[in-house]
Amino acid sequence: MSIWGSLIGGMIGFSLGGPFGMLLGSLIGGRLSKARSSGTFKSFAQPQQMFALSLIVLSAKLSKADGLVSKEEIIAVKEKLKIPETEMGHVGKIFNKAKEESKGYEPYAKQISDIFRGNIIVLEEVINILFYVAEADGVVSKNEELMIEDIAKIFGLSQSQFESIKESRKSSDKLNPYIVLGSSPEDSLQTIRKRYIKLSKEHHPDLLMSKGIPAEVINESKNKMRSINSAWDQIQKLKQN
Repeated sequence: MSIWGSLIGGMIGFSLGGPFGMLLGSLIGGRLSKARSSGTFKSFAQPQQMFALSLIVLSAKLSKADGLVSKEEIIAVKEKLKIPETEMGHVGKIFNKAKEESKGYEPYAKQISDIFRGNIIVLEEVINILFYVAEADGVVSKNEELMIEDIAKIFGLSQSQFESIKESRKSSDKLNPYIVLGSSPEDSLQTIRKRYIKLSKEHHPDLLMSKGIPAEVINESKNKMRSINSAWDQIQKLKQN
């Protein structure tokens, strides 16, 4: 079963509080108990469900960042996140509710940070895919970038980690390899190699899936690995000259 189809009904049996619990509760007619939709940030939902839900809600908030909200946005999100047509009803309800409510993105980002605390790679992938969604219209606006950067800060990511994700979105011939690997041109090749190996292990698709990243979006995660490998190849050539 697609992960997207279980985002509403499939989560009723889980204890989910905070803004996500309130959002889902409003969609299913209050069938979540008050305890589940209270202010607590505790969650016992499956990691893949929470990851998918996070992407939909934050994508909806991101769609308003540049003030150009249109009916085409959900179509762009569908294409970018590989959502099958049969599940668009479920996803559309969540997306539209999150987009229309007055609550900002900050409480959701805080809850995501709490849920995936200590799992920084998953939080990095949320940022990575938000950039992917923002690119749907061909350009990432300044307001969109500022919002994604602020979400990264709420997640506890360093500026270096954020810049690495952003730089990895570029084509291999345009990216700065040192920014991708979080290194400096002054670092020795051995030091950079250790960094490269560490990042390669952390962003391996098999590891990402084991940490709760849905198969539907794992292909986009593979682009990070391509950037890491390309950056290492470029640095080796630069250091040899």
